[in-house]
Amino acid sequence: MRERVAPLGDKNIVGATVTRLRLEQGITQKALMAKMQTFGADISYSSLSKLEGQTRSVSDKEVYALARSLEVEISALFSVNKYPPAKPGVFQMRAKPYDTGSASRRITV
Repeated sequence: MRERVAPLGDKNIVGATVTRLRLEQGITQKALMAKMQTFGADISYSSLSKLEGQTRSVSDKEVYALARSLEVEISALFSVNKYPPAKPGVFQMRAKPYDTGSASRRITV
């Protein structure tokens, strides 16, 4: 296996976890790609590589297929230390630059 040359991107937050889980299980990218396809995710080797490198977004269908293929709960794919958990019951989002509303909003869930 080659070492990653480029730094991880910022297009998704599951890529690094997918790589870690795949390597822990001794699965190649090609084998993971094939397994994902059996769960309905039409993904190429190049797309999987970009997903793991976090240089492309991940669809909900791909997240589902990844979790099934790696035999983990979907939530396990999102266990990343870089993104600390939100306070229980509160989801905070920042307003987009073109939004004329307040700088942030709180939504209680």
